[in-house]
Amino acid sequence: MSSVLVTGASRGIGRAIALELARRGHRVIATARRPGALADLPVDRKLRLDVTDQDSVDAAVRDAGEIDVLVSNAGETVRAPLETVPLEEVERLFRLNTVGALRVAQAVLPAMRERGSGHLVFVSSIQGRLVLPIIGPYAASKWALEAIAETLAIEAGHFGVDVSIVQPGAVSSGGGERAKVFFTDDDPYTPLHDRLSALRGEAVTPEEVAVTVATTIEQPSPPLRVPAGAPAEKALRARKQAPENEPFLFAKIDW
Repeated sequence: MSSVLVTGASRGIGRAIALELARRGHRVIATARRPGALADLPVDRKLRLDVTDQDSVDAAVRDAGEIDVLVSNAGETVRAPLETVPLEEVERLFRLNTVGALRVAQAVLPAMRERGSGHLVFVSSIQGRLVLPIIGPYAASKWALEAIAETLAIEAGHFGVDVSIVQPGAVSSGGGERAKVFFTDDDPYTPLHDRLSALRGEAVTPEEVAVTVATTIEQPSPPLRVPAGAPAEKALRARKQAPENEPFLFAKIDW
């Protein structure tokens, strides 16, 4: 069994991952910005970890003990057209979803490299390989995350560290409902926002994503990219088969 540190474990996908790994007998270190939200999790350790705060990351990694696997899950999204999205919100998403994930990876990698083993698992999205309108800032942060993860697969892979990117599509975790929304009165992009659910497609549960993550961790030779659920597999297959000389939308809509 592995010792696994999970970021963003207070709710949604991260919480489901912590529960699934604990159920399978792994030693789980669940972390969140507000550790009180972890109180009822049946895991080995519950630590405060804010991926945007270097001191917080360093303290959590130090207190966690040996870490075999990092599940980098912490993240948020927004709903806004790119024409008017506040740039500080785009910067915030990158600090959290992208730079934050790299910050934690940097903290755990030296011990993994010296040991000659370890596994970095990044919870990305199908939006790390395709885009959806009105969720563009989130997609941009995930495209950047996948570039970081693939680079790490080359660099850290030389020292025996595996890297996996888990790619769910829509997930019924409540993240979209909690997202900040930025639209003006009489916004010309409102009709597109109203059709977003049709573009996002069928949702899977956080528990389904958690099973994909746990199964990936337990593979002797884990793959680099792992779609989470049939809807994600279908969307990513369509993206791969689509021409590259025009924008790709998995579902066509009129607006």
